Amino acid sequence: MPKISHRAGVLPASPIRKLVPFAENAKKMGRKVYHLNIGQPDIETPETFWNAIKNHNLKVLEYTHSAGLESYRRKLSGYYQKYDISVTHEDIIITTGGSEALFFAMYACMNPDEEIIIPEPFYTNYNSFAQMAGVKVVPVPSRIEDGFKLPAISEFEKRITEKTKAILICNPGNPTGYIYTREELEQLKALVLKYDLFLISDEVYKEFIYDGKQYVSVMHMNGIEDRTILVDSVSKRYSACGARIGALVCKNKEIIQSALKMGQARLCAPMLEQLACEAAVDTPQSYFDAVTKNYVARRNIVLQGLSKIPNTLYNTPSGAFYLMAKFPIESSEHFCQWLLEHFEYNNETVMLAPAGGFYATPGSGKNEVRIAYVLEVNELQKAMICLQKGLEQYLQQTSK
Repeated sequence: MPKISHRAGVLPASPIRKLVPFAENAKKMGRKVYHLNIGQPDIETPETFWNAIKNHNLKVLEYTHSAGLESYRRKLSGYYQKYDISVTHEDIIITTGGSEALFFAMYACMNPDEEIIIPEPFYTNYNSFAQMAGVKVVPVPSRIEDGFKLPAISEFEKRITEKTKAILICNPGNPTGYIYTREELEQLKALVLKYDLFLISDEVYKEFIYDGKQYVSVMHMNGIEDRTILVDSVSKRYSACGARIGALVCKNKEIIQSALKMGQARLCAPMLEQLACEAAVDTPQSYFDAVTKNYVARRNIVLQGLSKIPNTLYNTPSGAFYLMAKFPIESSEHFCQWLLEHFEYNNETVMLAPAGGFYATPGSGKNEVRIAYVLEVNELQKAMICLQKGLEQYLQQTSK
């Protein structure tokens, strides 16, 4: 029998999803599982989106332009103007989710065996995207003890080689909730100019920023317009993860043309969802204000719960809806599986994401977890009690 490809064999399993079989077994046993492992909000998708689906008068669900509906791209350019990001519809390629935008960016900017530097921990699928593109991820560690701020530029420079082609950041950060400051982005600007690199920024969580912090985009950096790529998505903005609509935004016409050719190869992004997302651009600010207020309340519940767990290290995230926590355990992967297999409190348990998969450096994050605070307040309070009881019991058992 023929063997599968080496490429397929080395793709990492998602730390967010690989414990799903254990969660399913727990549910079959009658246990309720609180899902804090995945960024799937329970926030309702706005009416603007649904009304466009309900009220369309399409007779044929046709292909769209491979770059996306022009009307949607024009409307998106106006949306970005509100963030002081000056782009036209010709600077935008509509993609099948933010994931495809990341694929397109890597394929357009890098050849096989070239290198991309990414501060870690990072969204686990960056590893998968890079491996599929034949690109090597070179991690630069950030530390929970430092709040996951941007590592020193000297640490980046240590890792730059003749094969280095790009730097990738996530801002606000998944899994850390960290927001890069203007000063930090200016440092990256100087670095990409000095070494002639591309700067790719995943900014899909920009709607969710807390505590008066400021959103600064790589598109705000003057003088590097030809080497910056913004990756965007509606998944979290409108709580529409299943719509699979994203965008690649770039002023470099070569990159746009390259991404367009890739878009032509896959024909187009989903048409009906594009129409819905076009309408959703008109979602009133009151929707986002309410959602942001909701996430702050949820974040604070998680912080309060963690504060009751001895010897736990964590930070207050300023954006997105994730945080990293370091527990007094040896293996977060073992702990997370144990919660699903062997623990229940009032016939309930909790599912977390082991943090090791958010790192590329072997051994890193082995006692950390990512918590996604995407459940409503009452459910989240119960989940945090469950986590506290579970860790307490786990430590008693493993210390024997």
